[in-house]
Amino acid sequence: MCLAIPGKITSLQGQQATVQYPHESRQVLVAGIPVKEGDYVLVQMGIIIQVISPSDAKLSLDAWK
Repeated sequence: MCLAIPGKITSLQGQQATVQYPHESRQVLVAGIPVKEGDYVLVQMGIIIQVISPSDAKLSLDAWK
């Protein structure tokens, strides 16, 4: 089982997005999911799999602390 930490999209360029996590940022693939800068997302194996609400992201990030 894999656990995904929510990250926030800070930039988009084509099918590439930069996602900011609490201690790092990573380049990921968008892969057909409609996203925009500022969205919170879950990423698995370098691909965005889901957009989540800011409130759900906060709950999850607080739990990870």
